[in-house]
Amino acid sequence: MSKTTLFDLDGKIAFVSGASRGIGEAIAHLLAQQGAHVIVSSRRLEGCQAVADAITAAGGKATAMACHIGEMEQIQQVFASIREQFGRLDILVNNAATNPQFCNVLDTDLGAFQKTVDVNIRGYFFMSVEAGKLMREHGGGSIINVASINGVSPGLFQGIYSVTKAAVINMTKVFAKECAQFGIRCNALLPGLTDTKFASALVKNDAIRNAALQQIPLKRVADPGEMAGAVLYLASDASSYTTGTALNVDGGFLS
Repeated sequence: MSKTTLFDLDGKIAFVSGASRGIGEAIAHLLAQQGAHVIVSSRRLEGCQAVADAITAAGGKATAMACHIGEMEQIQQVFASIREQFGRLDILVNNAATNPQFCNVLDTDLGAFQKTVDVNIRGYFFMSVEAGKLMREHGGGSIINVASINGVSPGLFQGIYSVTKAAVINMTKVFAKECAQFGIRCNALLPGLTDTKFASALVKNDAIRNAALQQIPLKRVADPGEMAGAVLYLASDASSYTTGTALNVDGGFLS
């Protein structure tokens, strides 16, 4: 009996934003391991190049491209580069996000509000639009939006971040419904508390961490690599009949 090829990504072109560290880095490595040529992206090229070099050193295929998804011009530029270098895109992982303020909702700063909306909503939306146009030209593809459990159950002192992640979940359903006719699937990943630099304000604070663990049946914080397997499922043919879903990978928090 031969092994399944459902998770093979040979010949696929995948773009992962926010891939210089944390969950995005883990996703980039796993997609490359399964055969995809991964475009490693984040705001700074140096961090992207380091991850791309590590993938290449391990025998995979990767290219580094800088893109700040909060800047519309940079989104246009990076997709122009994708068209020029690859001519297609099969997988988009919208993972880059921002959460610049940790405070009571009444103390929300306008600048922090705008930055969070620009990256987490507008950025994801127009990255998906541009990726969708490319995918439509080549018979389809898979868009995966990294949302958050905060999009379902708002995190304390993470007001606008939680609001944007709720928007991402709905956005996922919009693209799933309207792009299915083009062979494009769109799904969301909802990570729980994960040990990353992004979540360090929560993970490294003993009081917050312990309070969170009381609500997580598995009683531990996730490793970034534990999010990558779910993304591989959503990116591959294993999920060929899955679209518009929000996949909780949260140790049971939302159960």
